[in-house]
Amino acid sequence: MTRSILFQRRYANETKSKLSAIYRYWEIVSVLARRELKVRYRGSFLGVYWSLFNPLIMTAVYATIFGTAFNKYYHNSLWEYILSAFTGLAVIHFFNGATGQALGSIVGNGSLLNKIKLPISIFPVSIIVANTFQLVIGLLPLLIIVTIIRSPHLSSSINIISIPLPLLASILISTGIGFLTSSLFVFFRDLPFFYELIQFILMLTSPIFYPAEIVDPSIRIFLELNPLYPMIESLRQIVLSGNPPDSFLIFRSLLSGSIVLVIGWICFHWLSPKFMDLL
Repeated sequence: MTRSILFQRRYANETKSKLSAIYRYWEIVSVLARRELKVRYRGSFLGVYWSLFNPLIMTAVYATIFGTAFNKYYHNSLWEYILSAFTGLAVIHFFNGATGQALGSIVGNGSLLNKIKLPISIFPVSIIVANTFQLVIGLLPLLIIVTIIRSPHLSSSINIISIPLPLLASILISTGIGFLTSSLFVFFRDLPFFYELIQFILMLTSPIFYPAEIVDPSIRIFLELNPLYPMIESLRQIVLSGNPPDSFLIFRSLLSGSIVLVIGWICFHWLSPKFMDLL
């Protein structure tokens, strides 16, 4: 009986210690995320709503240049093309912003790491959290409004509830890439130039400003290998189709995001012991 009580107490203490460590971790992450947003938008008039302004401007540019040429693939409706381009840009803009900023997060805080013992992973994670806050405040309300307009009354509530799922997949993949690139940047300082090329390739192979139907079937398979492809298609299906969410598309997007997250975390965990020698 005594051993059982001691075991229960020990287990309770270990659980309490782990929960306390998790709480401290996320407390530090929230502080860094708030600092990132304050520095980024200090003196700005629109603040976090600049995250909405960029995809809106890009959508207007694409509609002006390509709208007339491609609207036949969207039921001869320029409005359909605009909405399709915007939902695609919502995903790609978040991904590019979050991963591009996370890339330099560890090297940029090297002096702080040399002074204070902190979990190194908090720096890329805090960047993802800051950009997720922008996404939720800026883009998500507009996506919900479009979903309400496009969906029948009975399915609109289901679709609205489902919107966070492809967005969650985007957050997962951005976190995984953030872990990977931020750790590699410690060793390869030319990585930002190479990563800009990767971002450009991912954007071109994502059917954002063009319909996937115009791509030759023998080449279209390469579009589907793009990890952002199922997230863009899932978000479009939920927001624009007016039909109930496609569970297969949602599953594909979450699976793709989870795989990249696991790969990124494994690489980060493997490389992190060597960081302090190079910062």
